[in-house]
Amino acid sequence: MELHEGRPDSIEGRTAPEIRTYDTLDRLGIHYWQTDHKQAANTMEDCLEVDSILNATICKNLFLCNRQKTNFYLLMMPGEKKFLTKELSHQIGSARLSFAPEDKMVEFLDIHPGAVSVMGLMNDQDNHVQLLIDEDVLQGEYLGCHPCVNTSSLKILTKDITDVFLPAVNHSYRTVHLTGVV
Repeated sequence: MELHEGRPDSIEGRTAPEIRTYDTLDRLGIHYWQTDHKQAANTMEDCLEVDSILNATICKNLFLCNRQKTNFYLLMMPGEKKFLTKELSHQIGSARLSFAPEDKMVEFLDIHPGAVSVMGLMNDQDNHVQLLIDEDVLQGEYLGCHPCVNTSSLKILTKDITDVFLPAVNHSYRTVHLTGVV
């Protein structure tokens, strides 16, 4: 696995959402590095090798919803923190958060489980999904994320995500404070 600047040399065998990610980043003038994985990175454990290559904050990305399935959230938090539903529910005023159904993930973000990423917000043109970012993620200089597939990863300046990418895809974010402590 090796890290190189910009999009992959070839788009052969790449999915439309992945290519759309590179096109969006290039159009916005966002500098990024990309690496392909030997195997799909479905869990945080799978991301350990990727983490050593990227040298960035690798996020746990959770697609959540309220009990009524009327409010949807993408939560970005450090991978090593434990997710406690009650801790987040209290901060955003939404009781009974749970993982959102896969069909909504595909409908709103054009992403499948295991590949959830902030990059998917480019596909949420009707703003169905609210982005929540743990404050510790914002402290890192670089962010590691998937380009809408879990067979590749990107390294991007955190400020390019918050100051360039999110405004360009008409999304804002809310900072949350998660401790992961019971």
